[in-house]
Amino acid sequence: MTDTSKTTHGAHGATPDGTATYRDAWRGETAAGHFREAAGGLIMSSIGVGTYLGDEDDITDALYGEAIECALTQGCNVIDTAINYRCQRSERTIGRTLHALLRNGTIERSQVILATKAGFLPFEEHVPANPQAYIHDTYVRARVMPEADLVAGCHCLAPSFLENQLQRSLANLQTDHIDIYYLHNPETQLQEIERDELDRRLRAAFAFLEDQADAGRIGQYGVATWNALRRTKRAREYLSLADLVRLAEELRGTRHRFRFVQLPYNLAMAEARTTQGQLADGQRASLLEAAAHLGITVVASASMLQGQLARLPADVAAAIPDLDTDAQRAIQFVRSTPGITTALVGMKGRRHVEENLTVARVAPDAKAVEGLLATAA
Repeated sequence: MTDTSKTTHGAHGATPDGTATYRDAWRGETAAGHFREAAGGLIMSSIGVGTYLGDEDDITDALYGEAIECALTQGCNVIDTAINYRCQRSERTIGRTLHALLRNGTIERSQVILATKAGFLPFEEHVPANPQAYIHDTYVRARVMPEADLVAGCHCLAPSFLENQLQRSLANLQTDHIDIYYLHNPETQLQEIERDELDRRLRAAFAFLEDQADAGRIGQYGVATWNALRRTKRAREYLSLADLVRLAEELRGTRHRFRFVQLPYNLAMAEARTTQGQLADGQRASLLEAAAHLGITVVASASMLQGQLARLPADVAAAIPDLDTDAQRAIQFVRSTPGITTALVGMKGRRHVEENLTVARVAPDAKAVEGLLATAA
């Protein structure tokens, strides 16, 4: 485990003023609409760096480090990760890279929005020879969590486990404040427990996260999902955004910090915009409509569907002009969809960052999105 005594970036995370200063510094080099206001007054770039894919090795660490440095110095201030990504190596790479940039004065911590996730049990640097033995020894036998709260052999939402994970993430990221802290795929729990038990576990997790926000260890929190928010109520893994907000309101009223959701959204998975699976003021609504009604910021994952949208059909490409590559067009579709604040894109190395951030110099095109969705329908 990483030494938690190491010097950190400081107690102050991203702030409205800091992120606005970052936006203003890039105003002349990015198109109108690249920066958007999110929950808590934070200003987020419309493209963010994702750190999910890649081997657990030094080469991938170096490529991510290069990408993060390049992105932060070219108009992208959102960095997204999870403690289990690449066996904690993604978090640690972010921590080292950001620490170096802060130390030499390249950027200020108040300008950078750090997001991470907890829920899946992470390994240490590499997948062990016996994963289940590692999980049992590290988490169950060590009393980090009750064994009864372990689901599918890999997932937990118990407050004691979240405390352990938050402490690890703070150390990995070399900071004492995480701006957005997500519960990672909470719908995984429904593989083994009933919905009323999940509600109980989520309530306990939300209460823990509210306390951590009070203590200044996190800014705001949310859920990062894969299926839960893009399915309809008939699906077992479905979650109601209105119900999640209600849980938070029961704990803290309108002062709650449950303000973010993350879900896949791209040219091949547009359910957040097209599926009327949620409720807004008692009426059927898409996830994006419900989020707008409830004051929830939406972040899109899998903007390029893990690279699968780097080559598009000719008619789709033609509908998104003014860009040179299909990868750029796929990103433009996501960031141009009204209601999406940030499109997360996995980036390794300077070349990928420079190609992807070319999109920031082009205005969002909501009409192109509507045209493509109408054609697909």
